[in-house]
Amino acid sequence: MLSGKRFKLEISTVGVEIVSGKRVAVTVPAGDTIKVVSGPRHTDAMMDVLWEGRVVMLFAIDVEERGTEIAEKGFSM
Repeated sequence: MLSGKRFKLEISTVGVEIVSGKRVAVTVPAGDTIKVVSGPRHTDAMMDVLWEGRVVMLFAIDVEERGTEIAEKGFSM
């Protein structure tokens, strides 16, 4: 499960944000950090992520292939 994990995007990724009840395409730039809030949903493989204080929907495959997980500080195996 990816919920709660943070990722740094290595490649810009297009997502969807709900603005005034309408879906709007947004580009999350390479180098930005996102945090998975929920998902992915089984029906469409999209997840909600927190980016710059906004909730944006991204495809799970884009997060996994274009992002690098940021390890939590103080956690070691």
